[in-house]
Order: sequence, then C-alpha cells, then structure tokens
Amino acid sequence: MTGLTLAQHVLRTEADAILRLVDRLDAAFLRVVDLLFTCRGRVIVTGMGKSGIIARKIAATLSSTGTSAFFLHPAEALHGDLGVIQADDAVLALSSTGETGELLRLLETIRRVGASLVALTGSASSTLARAADIVLDCGVDAEACPLNLAPTASTTAMLAMGDALAMTLLVAKGFREEDFANLHPGGGIGKKLLKVEALMHTGAQAPRVDAAAPMRDAVAEMSAKGLGMTCVVDATGRLVGVVTDGDLRRQIGRPGFLDQPASAVMSPRPATIARHQLAVEALNLMERRKITSLVVADGDQVVEGVLHLHDLWRTQMF
Repeated sequence: MTGLTLAQHVLRTEADAILRLVDRLDAAFLRVVDLLFTCRGRVIVTGMGKSGIIARKIAATLSSTGTSAFFLHPAEALHGDLGVIQADDAVLALSSTGETGELLRLLETIRRVGASLVALTGSASSTLARAADIVLDCGVDAEACPLNLAPTASTTAMLAMGDALAMTLLVAKGFREEDFANLHPGGGIGKKLLKVEALMHTGAQAPRVDAAAPMRDAVAEMSAKGLGMTCVVDATGRLVGVVTDGDLRRQIGRPGFLDQPASAVMSPRPATIARHQLAVEALNLMERRKITSLVVADGDQVVEGVLHLHDLWRTQMF
C-alpha cells in the first residue's frame, strides 16, 4: 500500500466510523442531552490516554457553547482530585474498551457521591458500560491504523459524538451569537461578533452640536473630540446631519464661514447604524461609503454614539 493509498484508507475508515454513528443515535442520545441540559452541577469529562485528549476537547467545546464543563484526568483524580465530583454533577467517561483501569477506579466514588455517569465506549458489555446510567455506542469495526492498534477511528468517533452532544445542547439552551462572543472576547470569532455598542463613543465623548450653532462651535467640538466629525442634531436630539473634516476643507475659504450655522455646512442624511448591530457590519458600511466615522442612532434617529474606524482597528478585525 503506497503512502497516498494508505492516507486515503485512513480518511475513509475514520469517515465511515462517524457515518455509522448516525444510525445508532436513538433515545439514549436524547436522554444524555436531557441529563446535561438539566444538570445542576458541572459536566465532568474524563478519559485516559488518547481518549483523555478527546475528553479535553469535548469539555472545551461544551464550555465554549454554554455548558459548564471541565476535564478531569483520571490518574490525577486518584491522587487527590476526586473531591471535585459532587452529587449534582454529570460525568462523561470515555474509553474505547470500557476497561480502562484508571476510569474503573473512579466508579466507586461516582456512585458513592451520587453523580450521574454517561459512558462513551465501543463495548456495551464492558465494566464501564454496565456501571453507567446511559451508554452511547461509539464502537468501530477497526482502527484506521494498519496494525489496528493506535486509537484512530475510535477516537474520531468519540470526538464526533461529543460534538453532536455539544451542538444539540447549544440549540436546546438557545445559545446565541452574542453569547458566543461573550465567551470568546479574545478570539477572532469573538471579535467578529462584537457589537457596535461595545466599541462606540458615548455620552460626552460623542461629538454633537445643535443645528443652529455657529460653525466655530462645530470646529471646537470636532477638535475636542478628535473623531474627525461632529453630529448635528435638532432640539430633540435627533440627527439631521454631520460635519466632517472634508466639509471643513470645502468651506474654510469662504468669508464668514465660522459664523454660518452648522446646518448650512453639514452633510444631510448621513449613514447610521444601530447599537445592537455587529461591528463587522459597521466596518462593511464604512468601506462602502468610504467614511471613517459612523453615527450610532436609535429607531427615532436620536444619537446614541459615534463609532470610528480606529476603534475597529484596535480590535484587529482587519
């Protein structure tokens, strides 16, 4: 078998292992989802060796999608960490054979404290499966390893089953984009999901002048706030236009320019965005309109803030 042929065999074997899980999903899967959904404690995911690595990933995916979860190393648990398991917790135990010694030694404690136990295993008749409250069958016909020894297809199947659980829980809990952003503030995905209101200048930091105010006041406001523009509002605070650096350059040479009202110099009908919209939408709008500042206004066009291109640069969205 050539290297390329072997690689193709590995990928087909692992893909088949996942596809065979589809027809095995039954009421047991839904019972696990319900168990995790109603769990009042934490979801503790555990496994040894390669299964342990998959368990870490499953715990991380659950945590990042709204389910309180963490990984417990079974060997470390036997040396002092068993105390983290409490009666309200649900334990997900991963073992292809269901006979992993370190996991089996946890069973007595799990049962004694009253935590729920779910087994992800390839052997429904194993010791782990018999001790579990619910069993999810992750068995495979063979590993992708040419020697049928290295955990490959079996760990892929467990990983996919963990993802299926996490995504089903995500929907059941009504987990939203903004929830994901709150849990991933430092990641690229979280930055893409930032809301305008998290970045905009508000209150006294947002430049604004009355429509009847002389341009000397508008220039002073623009200089003080440093955003290259100022909102122009009517007596009720509603947006009627903006004065930008470009407007100043076009008007600066005219006699009596500074005594004109802001309404005579402003650009009417400026682009606006709502505070609850995504920052990436604001960026797209700025690029289309070729502007560097965007007014944030409510449905009645009352000014709530100003978003500047530099604010988006600081989030490294580009």
